[in-house]
Amino acid sequence: MANQKIALVTGGNKGIGFEIVRGLLQAGCRVYLGAREAARGQQAAADLAAEGDVRVLEVDLGNQATLAAAVAHLQQAEGHLDILVNNAGINVPGDGSPATADVRSVAQALQTNFLGTLAVTQAFLPLVKQAAAGRIVNVSSPLGSLTIVGQHDWALLGYSASKAALNMLTVQLAYELRATNIKVNSAAPGYTATDLNGFAGTDTPAQGAAEAIRLALLPADGPSGTTSSATDGILPW
Repeated sequence: MANQKIALVTGGNKGIGFEIVRGLLQAGCRVYLGAREAARGQQAAADLAAEGDVRVLEVDLGNQATLAAAVAHLQQAEGHLDILVNNAGINVPGDGSPATADVRSVAQALQTNFLGTLAVTQAFLPLVKQAAAGRIVNVSSPLGSLTIVGQHDWALLGYSASKAALNMLTVQLAYELRATNIKVNSAAPGYTATDLNGFAGTDTPAQGAAEAIRLALLPADGPSGTTSSATDGILPW
């Protein structure tokens, strides 16, 4: 397909990421499913094969070698990347309130959810710049909003701080790329039933994926430098 968009979704083998892959396939994209473990990625791709052209890339946010290899593969196979969805993330045991959170757990959340995502973004940005109109979507959370968290008793300091930092990446990168055709936004899923919360969420993974899919497919007049949810629209920082 001549105008087929090329997408990469990190953490695409399960949960919200899996549904983002599905949604982009259904929109006609060729999707590279990024997975830390190749075997799980291959199983997920097999489950999605009927939806469209899905391929697997080993992408481990904590392993720079996998990022370099994935970039080299995409450069040779595609020459550009239209859509990068930074979905991969973790919730770390020992996280909690500022008074009780294990500092090592907070550090691990920041290392993966923010610094790992920053590493992925920096690695693939040159490929996004080669697209006609690139889209970068960072899967954040309402827990990344200082305004929203300040009004609720949500005591997950490491996770919340990592998502707030991810929102800062969104704002700064959007401004840095303001003179280009690249749009950078944060998607904030609702309380989604995934293994991140022991499947306690009230939304389905498909519902959780909806806003990231919308932002990945934004038209030319769409926003950049925002955080939003499918149910509440633009959210406060």
